[in-house]
Amino acid sequence: MKETTKDPTASTRAPIRYRSRAPSFSNRVTRGQAFELGGDAYFALLTRSWWQFCLAVGLYILVINALFAGLYLLDPGGVSNVREGSFEDAFFFSVQTLATIGYGTRAPISRYANVIVTIESILGILAVGSFAGIAFARLSRPTARVLFSEKIIIRPRNGVPHLQLRIANWRTNFIVEAKLRVYVLTSQRTTEGEVLRVPLELRLVRASTPVFFLTWTAMHPIDESSPFFGESAMERLAAEKTPIYASLSGYDQTLGQTVHAYAEYSLSDIVPDARFVDVVTVRPDGVREIDFSRFHDVEPL
Repeated sequence: MKETTKDPTASTRAPIRYRSRAPSFSNRVTRGQAFELGGDAYFALLTRSWWQFCLAVGLYILVINALFAGLYLLDPGGVSNVREGSFEDAFFFSVQTLATIGYGTRAPISRYANVIVTIESILGILAVGSFAGIAFARLSRPTARVLFSEKIIIRPRNGVPHLQLRIANWRTNFIVEAKLRVYVLTSQRTTEGEVLRVPLELRLVRASTPVFFLTWTAMHPIDESSPFFGESAMERLAAEKTPIYASLSGYDQTLGQTVHAYAEYSLSDIVPDARFVDVVTVRPDGVREIDFSRFHDVEPL
């Protein structure tokens, strides 16, 4: 969705809704790598989305069965109840062999067909085991459903401007000993003239919480020690295309494992002189209610 162009310094107090995300600075383009047949297939299948994973498995099954169907057709009469020259019959016999189904209506007769069936059966066992293992690894991988605000704001707190971002535990369970780290990737030039990209961690007012189950507004004071301090600081950081990273880790009591969450921002995601819209209310019975539909909304001061 398009980002609203409302001026955050305007007098109106209507919330400004943002839904754009910062570009991914972690994306890279590499050159000079030696070609490797298949590449890191395990990592690729583990990190792709579920629909891409299922599509890859489906294409693999179709291609392998089509290949073996062609091999069976090279021996007419080698498989019982397969019509001569019928790719359809050979294909479905290959499906039954690869999946180790064996309905009993078709069976290899010739030595050639039995050899091909043996090879395909071994390949089927390896394929089923590999894909099942990858699917289990995808399902069992611990993940944190932590929601990061779409924007970062700057507002005064006790007379000092603070850089603020908001996070929430989407699952609303307990993440124990949660720790948040926010840092920027700055450029530093050595005395020899070499430019280095150095991560600089931002000092937070509160960098950890014993139990994280509602929302958390992280605040970084913009003082003399902050890279955002000074009138020309933003221009200098913008010229260096400085990204901002946020990383959270903690122990998920439900999963029984340590989970991690990550987000990244660009300087264009910073909204000055604004505040986050309140999303946590307390009911008369004492129950806290979180309105996630307004979690990303900010309003001008």
